[in-house]
Amino acid sequence: MSTARNVAATAVATVAWLAESGATIAVPVYQRQYRWEIGACAQFLEDVRAAADGDERQTHFIGSILSADAGGDSAGSDAAAAELVLIDGQQRITTLMLLVAALRDTAGDGDPALAAQLEAVLTLAGPDGRRTRLRPHRAWAGAFEAVVLGRGATAGEASRFADNYTFFRSQIRPDEVPRIRRGLWRLEHVAITLGPDANAQQIFESLNSTGAPLRDHELIHNYVLMGLGRAEQLAIEDEFWLPIEQATGESIADFFRDYLVLATGREPLRAERAVYDAFRREFPRLGAATLRAHAAEWRDYAEVYRILLQPALAPEPAVAAALARLARLGPTMRPLAMLACRDWMRGAIGADRLVEVLGHAEALLLRRMVVGTPLDRLAARLCRKWADGPAALAVAMARITPSDERIRLALRYRALPLAGAVLERLERVPAGLETVVEHVFPLVPGEGWSGDGRRSWNDLTDDEQNSLRALAPTLGNLTLLEPELADAGIGRAFPELAPILRRSAIEQSRAIAELPAWNSTAIGDRSGRLAAEFVRGWPRAAAVAIDDDGLTPILDAVRRPGWYPGWRAEFDYVEYRGEHWEVYDYPHLFRRIFARLWADRPDEVLAFSERHRGPVFDAKAWSGEWAPLGDTHFLFLGLFPELMLEALQGVLAELGIADEVFVVYPPGGVAVPHDH
Repeated sequence: MSTARNVAATAVATVAWLAESGATIAVPVYQRQYRWEIGACAQFLEDVRAAADGDERQTHFIGSILSADAGGDSAGSDAAAAELVLIDGQQRITTLMLLVAALRDTAGDGDPALAAQLEAVLTLAGPDGRRTRLRPHRAWAGAFEAVVLGRGATAGEASRFADNYTFFRSQIRPDEVPRIRRGLWRLEHVAITLGPDANAQQIFESLNSTGAPLRDHELIHNYVLMGLGRAEQLAIEDEFWLPIEQATGESIADFFRDYLVLATGREPLRAERAVYDAFRREFPRLGAATLRAHAAEWRDYAEVYRILLQPALAPEPAVAAALARLARLGPTMRPLAMLACRDWMRGAIGADRLVEVLGHAEALLLRRMVVGTPLDRLAARLCRKWADGPAALAVAMARITPSDERIRLALRYRALPLAGAVLERLERVPAGLETVVEHVFPLVPGEGWSGDGRRSWNDLTDDEQNSLRALAPTLGNLTLLEPELADAGIGRAFPELAPILRRSAIEQSRAIAELPAWNSTAIGDRSGRLAAEFVRGWPRAAAVAIDDDGLTPILDAVRRPGWYPGWRAEFDYVEYRGEHWEVYDYPHLFRRIFARLWADRPDEVLAFSERHRGPVFDAKAWSGEWAPLGDTHFLFLGLFPELMLEALQGVLAELGIADEVFVVYPPGGVAVPHDH
């Protein structure tokens, strides 16, 4: 077997690789400046904690580190010292070094042996004393050395290195030192070293090229099986994963999204890796001892999902019919349907109760479609209410179900969504009869169209024409007809259409034919009659005073990574415990809620911040944007919006008031930025 001549790649334990190498790791001049912010450091630290808490055989892979061996005679290095030029991996290695430095200084006198061990990872002995093993670009090497060598830990020299080091110090308590040390020693990477004849740029571009990424369910599959031995992998695959695939088919990715909604009570982003990332947060450790219990639950829910995808498989005809009606409205309520169906299949609730829940979910969705209210982020809040019992769920549903008054108005003047499904029920179509939707007044009337046989389309006034055009897609102007009758009636004037309507097997269609004329008044009268049938056929789950106006509970707010476009105009406004706040973005909301909580319940805010290592501190421990809380504490504002939202959701939930805080998104999810 031939071997590569210019590339050597080895899988290594990252910290050991650093500690055991006698080489200096130099960042070349062309590399960009160190840019990791607090949010990225927080995620890195959580990855280290997750690695520490996993099975001892599990590790955390941080990717590949690409370097070139420059030998001992490169410019600026000691003649006797080997040097690796870091081509790819500067950001990760630098952050790791800052975390190691923070751990070393936290261990301090309490564990001098560990402190010495960590010191060996960070520094090398030189002719003029110790020096940092990592040598950044000379423009900012001094700031890095000041932190790692301990000269800048208290001096407060402003730099990204000092900020991130101080953040790590603030997050690691002395009693957590062994845990962080354990996690660090479980980090692994692929060390790729280039020979003198290798094309470094071509290899760098190949490592960072965009191939076809793994989909969420494929990443989940790998994550579940990766840490197991081959025999265990095959057993889990056969006993659990293959049945999940067979039950969900091409919808397996949707299944895991919907499962996570019901399991977490939160909606993952619809973005690449969002479902996988949510899965990892929910299952940070999947050792052999716990995997089977979790996998059995996934398999059980997958069998439920099979019935949601194919309602005819339900053993009870009433349940099958209710599931089929709900399925016609799309997948929005699948997480709630999964919860309810699983309880029914286990015997925890009866078929009548299940049909009732599915009917209320159908009414909620259809009513929101009719009035044009968004459907996203509904299922999560209802899944959170499922465990509180039927009454709590009914109230939660009713609060976000448009009222009868809004429905009657919308049905009179708005285009009817899912017209076929709605009319099939309202017009009591005979079972098995094939039908299509017919517009009594055509969407595009010809010049000779007439509603009464006396006045043609051209004889109508502009107001009369505009009124008919506006009402054309509404409920009152629609009916169902057999396909052959609909074909015969296309575009016909009402006096010519009436004999065709009389031939229909649908009573409501025949009734239209008995009217003397078809005009705006006739359409309005029919809308009123059918709207009354609609609100009886799709009733609200309970009588409550609050009618949803696009209020989204803070627990269902959308998480978006980084400083995304439009972050300054995320909200139209915020409702905080009955107060209307003109707040448009997460930084403003973050500061205002914590200020209010600090005024009302400071001890609980401090307890929360102590448990979660922020965002409230008793000093401005590192540079960045801070807001004072009273005279003694400070709120750190230098977080990504996603992390601000996570902290807001956490503190409001722990204080028991999350259900009283709502955000309102602008129509269409886009707003004109406010000047503030």
